[in-house]
Amino acid sequence: MMIPVSEARKLIDENCRGNRGEVLRLIDALDTALSADVLSPIDTPPFHQSAVDGYAFAYASWNKKAALEVIGEVQAGNMYAQAISASQAIRIFTGAPVPQGLDTVVMQEKVEVKDNTIFIKDELLVSGANVRRQGSQTKTGDAVLKKGHRMTPASISFLASLGITEVPVFAQPHIRIIVTGKELVPPGGSISGGQIFESNSFALKTALKAMGISPVSVEVVEDDEAMIMDAITRALDSDIVILTGGASVGLYDLVPSSLAKCGVKEIFHKVKQKPGKPFYFGTYGDVLVFALPGNPAAVLSCFYEYITPAIGRFTGRQYQKRLKMILAHDFQKKPGLTTFMKGKTKGNTVFILDHQESYLMNSFAHADALVELEEEREVIQKGDLVNVLMILF
Repeated sequence: MMIPVSEARKLIDENCRGNRGEVLRLIDALDTALSADVLSPIDTPPFHQSAVDGYAFAYASWNKKAALEVIGEVQAGNMYAQAISASQAIRIFTGAPVPQGLDTVVMQEKVEVKDNTIFIKDELLVSGANVRRQGSQTKTGDAVLKKGHRMTPASISFLASLGITEVPVFAQPHIRIIVTGKELVPPGGSISGGQIFESNSFALKTALKAMGISPVSVEVVEDDEAMIMDAITRALDSDIVILTGGASVGLYDLVPSSLAKCGVKEIFHKVKQKPGKPFYFGTYGDVLVFALPGNPAAVLSCFYEYITPAIGRFTGRQYQKRLKMILAHDFQKKPGLTTFMKGKTKGNTVFILDHQESYLMNSFAHADALVELEEEREVIQKGDLVNVLMILF
């Protein structure tokens, strides 16, 4: 029995059993999501720090009509530990610690230097100017990045500045891909007599790569039950198994029966959608098993609509945006099935492309979105809002 798209999404979500955490070196954590809050081990800045090249002095005791005696200097990486009186100042450079007892820095452009004295010419100078206060960015124990935060180059730089070298993140799922079909020939070979070049593994591998995930294995097998079952058995030690081809009800569509014989529990088989009506989902313990039709456009449509969000449950990430956009032209479809149409966006509008059949990839090669048209929706007019899934990460 076919189920609606909304039910298929719900059942997949309910059967995602959670995720694993791991600790990665900070430099290896790009594009992962934190599995726990990260706490700052230090104050930052760790001391009162000059924000400019200039002169540090005590503002409260400053006689604005008198010169300040410059008695030394301090560079970044050094400390000045000698006593400093109210009428004295220290030459200081950006990033250097402000000596104890001083609280303000005047920019070097705002002083008149004469021998070893300075006259401050900044009428707008206020107490505390040009000083980065200790802990003004973070204090020890602050949760500086929250659980679920996606690690970016800036995030990694930020944590490195706190002295952090490792972070807790959600582990990537182990994914195995099985492509079935006696007619399939690897690209680069030659085809004859009913053969076609195999492309589904290329689609899935590169879609995963765009998400920062590499499949554990990719196996291409013929439409032979024993071969398919052997491949499934080997794959069931992973977190997610993705099969393509052989998912329908034809004489040589052996995947659903092979999965059942391997102990996979069917959650649903067939969804009220186009393309990808024979879409199958099952479980083997905590392992998620997806069987997709063999047509390339159906493979990618089902991957983006269902498998990508499931992977996100493992990694703690949302890879795609779902938006409402304005349809750029009139469109009509038959009621009864939710349809996923290859689309191209421009600003806040979307165009439904030509060549929508499930075996055609020429339009998919130019698409950046899938337009979801609901089951009973039949006539969509220019200017109507439609649901759009962005498919470029």
